[in-house]
Amino acid sequence: MLGDITKETLYEGVKLLVDQEEKPHLHLNQHKLYTLYSIAFQYLLYKSTKEPGSYVIRLEDSLLAEKLVRKSKDQSTRRFLQTLLLPRKLKYGKSTFYLDFFHIGTWNLTKDIPPEKLNGSLIVKNTSATPANLVLEEEEDPILSAIPKDYFLSTLLEVSKRTLTIAYDFEYPGLHPIS
Repeated sequence: MLGDITKETLYEGVKLLVDQEEKPHLHLNQHKLYTLYSIAFQYLLYKSTKEPGSYVIRLEDSLLAEKLVRKSKDQSTRRFLQTLLLPRKLKYGKSTFYLDFFHIGTWNLTKDIPPEKLNGSLIVKNTSATPANLVLEEEEDPILSAIPKDYFLSTLLEVSKRTLTIAYDFEYPGLHPIS
């Protein structure tokens, strides 16, 4: 596509993340959501070939997933996510990729992954505000309203060896910002 980033730029971005291995929880806090997603995903793909195991991609909602399928900045990232959308579990080499969303009801595949096998996670928060129907649903359900608002992130920080969080204008303790 015309808006895709070059392979050299993608390689440099992945290399930057590889060079940050001593920091287990990284935070990518810039405006370029689709570019950052492509770089972070390609990093996870690379890592999955070096360290086979389980990898979770947790997106804010299915609307964001569809946007990423259309607007990510390299073709292989778009194709992989499009293939992952329907089954939400996909084998890649000796690794398995899982897709879930911030809503806890979508975690049926990922909740039982043994922590020792969870080698990496990619968490992507949309730049837009939370949809009104999700806010209403949480207010109506006493169980959902009792769960902390950052549960989508804190659960993976506790068990995943490596997390990459893409979220603009978002702060969370323990995340190391990368530019």
